[in-house]
Amino acid sequence: MSSVGGKSNPTSSKNSIFIIAGIIALGAGLLFAYLMFYIAPAETMELVKIIAVTEDGCIGETMDGFAVNIGDCNSEPGQFVNALVDQKTKERAALMNPTN
Repeated sequence: MSSVGGKSNPTSSKNSIFIIAGIIALGAGLLFAYLMFYIAPAETMELVKIIAVTEDGCIGETMDGFAVNIGDCNSEPGQFVNALVDQKTKERAALMNPTN
C-alpha cells in the first residue's frame, strides 16, 4: 500500500541520513586509528656507528646495516653512540630494499 496523498515520512528520511552519517564517521574513525598506529614511532635504544655529520644531524649505521638520522650529536665519524632508532622505519626500509 502506498502512502496517502503521496507524502513521505520525514522521520524515516532523517533516520536514514543519520545512519549513513554514522557509517561514514565510523569508517573515518577506523581509518584515522589505523593511520595513527602505522605512523606512530616504535623507538628503541641501539648502538650505532656514526658514518657522517651533516647540517641536518648525525647519520648513523645500526648494527644490522640500516642508515638512520639520529639528530644533533657531538660525535665524529667512526665513533659508536647509543641512539633512539625507529623500528618501523627499519621495517619499511627492509620492505622497500629487499636483499637476496
